[in-house]
Amino acid sequence: QLGTAIGFLLPPVLVPNTPNDINLMAHNISIMFYGTAIVSTLLFFLTGVVFEEKPKYPPSHSQAVLQTIPPENYSYKQSIINLFKNIPFVLLLISYGIMTGAFYSVSTLLNQMIVTHYEGEEVNAGRIGLTLVVAGMVGSIICGLWLDYTKTYKQTTLIVYILSFIGLLVFTFTLDLGYLIIVFVTGGVLGFFMTGYLPLGFEFAVEITYPESEGTSSGLLNASAQIFGIVFTLVQGKLTTDYSPRAGNLFLCAWIFVGIILTALIKSDLRRHNVNSGIMNLDVKPVPVDSPVEPESTALKIQSAL
Repeated sequence: QLGTAIGFLLPPVLVPNTPNDINLMAHNISIMFYGTAIVSTLLFFLTGVVFEEKPKYPPSHSQAVLQTIPPENYSYKQSIINLFKNIPFVLLLISYGIMTGAFYSVSTLLNQMIVTHYEGEEVNAGRIGLTLVVAGMVGSIICGLWLDYTKTYKQTTLIVYILSFIGLLVFTFTLDLGYLIIVFVTGGVLGFFMTGYLPLGFEFAVEITYPESEGTSSGLLNASAQIFGIVFTLVQGKLTTDYSPRAGNLFLCAWIFVGIILTALIKSDLRRHNVNSGIMNLDVKPVPVDSPVEPESTALKIQSAL
């Protein structure tokens, strides 16, 4: 998210609006893209050199349980099938895609929305985007600490979803008031909740899909977010261009309201938390949420296996 914040701040500085000198604009864009390529390549090599595959010791009891499962028993294809049979995860997959896709769309079109009502304020549009993401970083940390303390995954996710809906409504209807300071404030509030939702979705998914691989569930959530983000950006961009930024934002508000309903329907089955707490009510093998499990599977049985 810090990288996203920098991405809002630097492009208007590196590529100032020079409509009368297209060659200069092209040169500035080249510098920005080559710079991005250099940084990305450096990060690629650092990832290969620095990162380890897994920690030396399991970070939790639930992870220790997963390591007792032989690698040959794991099937990526079967894991995908299991996840799509898990109705709560499917609801979360759609609702997460809606919220994150809406955030991607707002982020992408923020400059266009700001310039429509505040001509010549490209730099401030970048700063508003920076405010949105930095506020979201704070929201992510606070939401993570709150989850760690309360374990109220569904309640917290639903509340943040509702507050994001309210935040987008307020942002939409105050955007054209003519005061940039109001846009900074409403953008910060919107970012606090919309970006703060991102880690909530990942954590909630891991809880309701355990013992499936976290990488599989997270990958599907990211794929859903990208699909919704592409569709939302195209549609909102069209509505913003043909009508107004308000029309595009109201389109997103309608979808986020649908996401609230879907989130409310998710059954909160905190499987990973139950394992970490010693409450074993499912077999250690990956199974769909609605599949029968062996009765009386106890923590003692797992501990003896360890």
